Amino acid sequence: MYRHGGPEDRGAADSYYRRGRQPHFFKGGTHTSEEVKEADMTPEEIAEYHKGFDENEKEGNFKDWG
Repeated sequence: MYRHGGPEDRGAADSYYRRGRQPHFFKGGTHTSEEVKEADMTPEEIAEYHKGFDENEKEGNFKDWG
């Protein structure tokens, strides 16, 4: 399930901002709750992260820093 701060959201955001892949998510809101790093993620959560990252890469939706 896609939610703000969740694995899929964080994957999409990392792609959007060109930060590279670093699976993680937040238990609640982004940067306002506990962060869960890859070592503590389930295989399903890691897959959700990569799904968000890959879908954003496919869409080509990236931050315009110009």
